[in-house]
Amino acid sequence: MNTGLKITAFAAALTAVFGTAYGVGTGVGPMGAPEGAEHAGHGGPREAAPASAPGGLQVSDAGYTLSLDTRQIGPGPAELSFSIKDRDGRKVTAYKTEHGKELHFIVASRDLTVYRHLHPVRAADGTWSTPVDLPAAGGYKAFADFTPAADGAKGVTLGADLAVPGTYAPAPMPPASGTAEVEGYGVTLGGTLDPGKAGELRLTVGKDGKPVTNLEPYLGAYGHLVALRDGDLAYLHVHPNGGGPGPEVSFTATAPSAGTYRLFLDFRHEGKVRTAAFTVRAGGPADAASAPAGTGSTEAEPGGHSH
Repeated sequence: MNTGLKITAFAAALTAVFGTAYGVGTGVGPMGAPEGAEHAGHGGPREAAPASAPGGLQVSDAGYTLSLDTRQIGPGPAELSFSIKDRDGRKVTAYKTEHGKELHFIVASRDLTVYRHLHPVRAADGTWSTPVDLPAAGGYKAFADFTPAADGAKGVTLGADLAVPGTYAPAPMPPASGTAEVEGYGVTLGGTLDPGKAGELRLTVGKDGKPVTNLEPYLGAYGHLVALRDGDLAYLHVHPNGGGPGPEVSFTATAPSAGTYRLFLDFRHEGKVRTAAFTVRAGGPADAASAPAGTGSTEAEPGGHSH
């Protein structure tokens, strides 16, 4: 995905990259490893989904498999390791670099209240590893967003279930809102997230009542946006439509369906990455001014800053 995102050229690809992180039950009880997670080498990778299907919903797609070394960690600080395997079960060791990284790795809770954008390190044998701090028991999903270096390879987003054992009470979906507060920053959301067609999302960053006009590049952009769809863990990772270092960062995105989505904006200012989180309904205005304020979140990633 290019920083100057042209939806006319990539709308189909964006729609195919959606995959989400919710689908929780309503009971309270012991939490173990999630059911239904596929393993590399058990019958081989599944057939690739049609181009129109959302991405991130499958552990195997396009001949590649996301293989977690463990499907159960934490709670609290832990080390997570994984690999991407090809259709022959070999670990992939060559990737195209996109936005400064060979692979983008996201972990989100199924109730969409915890979000981590991590930057794992790859060993020579193709094993990736990263520290992660998941605060509570529950169901989570890990997403790997990458493009293999193989000739003609296209971007792939894979998803795998991850569990933090313990007594689990899913949190309610945060209310829809056009505003979010995080560590003294206020972020407003305007525009629409439209099912089946391109829509512009405009996020404006302020601090102490004043616009922030000196956002700092983060992975080669002034903002990164991830959207997770309530209900089936559909995932979308887009980047800005160009522009300067604030206060507004805009994105063009296409929702694959009507429904509720959780949006996570990563932005860097004064040397630290922060994340503003929003709940929106596809098909309606994103700037729901009458709704209660949204919630901010912080990211844990290698290098010490948290979100």
